[in-house]
Amino acid sequence: MDAQRLAALLADLVTRTGPYAPLLLFLASFVEYVFPPAPGDVLVVLGAWYAVRGEISWPASFAAATAGALAGAALDWRLGRWIGARLDERAARGALGRLGRQRLRSFEAGYRRWGGLLLVGNRFLPGIRGFFFLAAGASGVPLRQVLLYGGISAAAWNGLLLGAGALAAHSVDEMVELFQRYTAVAWAALAAVALAALAAAWRWRRER
Repeated sequence: MDAQRLAALLADLVTRTGPYAPLLLFLASFVEYVFPPAPGDVLVVLGAWYAVRGEISWPASFAAATAGALAGAALDWRLGRWIGARLDERAARGALGRLGRQRLRSFEAGYRRWGGLLLVGNRFLPGIRGFFFLAAGASGVPLRQVLLYGGISAAAWNGLLLGAGALAAHSVDEMVELFQRYTAVAWAALAAVALAALAAAWRWRRER
C-alpha cells in the first residue's frame, strides 16, 4: 500500500475513532518492531501530521507511539532471550565447536559493552531496529537498560516527527516526502557502513 492510500485510510480511521485514534499509532509502532516490513513508520509520520493539526491529541499521540515502540522492543528482547538460551545450550553440548563458542562469547561481551549505542540510535534506523533488541536479549542485556535506551530513542524520534509536522511540512504529502527522503538517506548510510565493515573484516582476515 502506497503512502497516499495509507494517508486516506488514516484520515478515515481518525474520523471514525476520534479520541481513540492514538491507539492506531501504538499498534503501528508495536507491529513495526515485530514485523519490520509493516509500514508502521509511515503511519506514525501521518499520525504526527494529524496531531500537530489538532485532529489527534498531541500528548496522547506522542505517548502512544513511544509506548508502542517500547512494547515491541520488549517483545523482541524476550524473543532474543529465548534464542540466547538455545544458543547457550548448544554451546554447552559442544554443538557450536570451540571457535563457535568463542565467537558467541565475544559477541555477547561486545554487545553488552557497546550495544547501548545501537539501542539509543535504533529508532532512526529503518527496517533493522528490531534486530538490535533481539541481540540485546540474546546477549543478556537487562530489560530495564533496554527499555531505558529504547525509550530515549523512541521519544527523540517521535518528537522529531511531531516537530517536522509542525514546522517543516505544509501538507500530508510533503510530510511523507520528507520521511521518504530521510529513509533513503538512512538506507544509503547503512549500506556504506556495512560495506566498510565487510572491507575491514576482509582486510583483517587477510592480515591474519
